[in-house]
Amino acid sequence: MIPYYAIAAVGLILIILIIILISRRRPPTQWYPPPSPSDIAGIEGERYARDRIRKILRPDDQLFSNVALSYDGREAELDNVIVNPFGVFIVEVKNYSGTLAGDADDFEWEKLHMSQGGNIYIKTVKNPIRQVKRQIYILAKYLDYYGARTWVEGYVYMCDAESPVEDEHILSSLEDLDRKIHTASKGGLPQRKIDKIAKLLS
Repeated sequence: MIPYYAIAAVGLILIILIIILISRRRPPTQWYPPPSPSDIAGIEGERYARDRIRKILRPDDQLFSNVALSYDGREAELDNVIVNPFGVFIVEVKNYSGTLAGDADDFEWEKLHMSQGGNIYIKTVKNPIRQVKRQIYILAKYLDYYGARTWVEGYVYMCDAESPVEDEHILSSLEDLDRKIHTASKGGLPQRKIDKIAKLLS
C-alpha cells in the first residue's frame, strides 16, 4: 500500500510541471492571441502619424493619445486630442494604403489595394467623416457633463491616402493640420479651462 504522503507528493510535482509547461507556452510578455499583420500595421501607423503630428506642436500644445471615454452609453476611443489656447481638437489618424471609394454620407467606404502580383483586393472601412463627427459629439458632451463645456473640432488626418470626397473634416497634410489647430475660431480657451480639460483627458 502506497503511503498517502507519497501520493500527495507525486500530485504536487505534477501540478508544478503543468504550471511550468503553461508558462513556457505563453510568456506573459507576449500578446495572446498573437497580433495579426493588420494589427501590427495599425499600431505602427498610429505611432508614425503621432511622430509626424509632434513635429508641428508648439510649447502650449498638449497631446493626448488613445483617449477612451464614454457618454450616455456611447463609447469612443480617440487617436489624438490636442488641447491648446486655440481650442480642443480631435485628430483621427488614417494610414490607409490603396485607393478609397465612397461618399460623405456613406456608412462605409471601400479600400482598393493592388498587390505586387497585380491582384486587386477590396476591403470595407468605416467612413472616417462620420466617425470623427461622432467623436466630436461624445467628447463635447463628456466635457460639458464634467463642467468644462467647450467647442470641439475634429479632423481626419490622411497620412498616405487621399479621401474620395472633399470635406472640412479631412486633412491631407501637416500644413493643413498646423493651420487648423493654431487658428482661433471660437474665442480660444483660458488656462484654467485648459488645465481642467487636460485633467479630464489624462
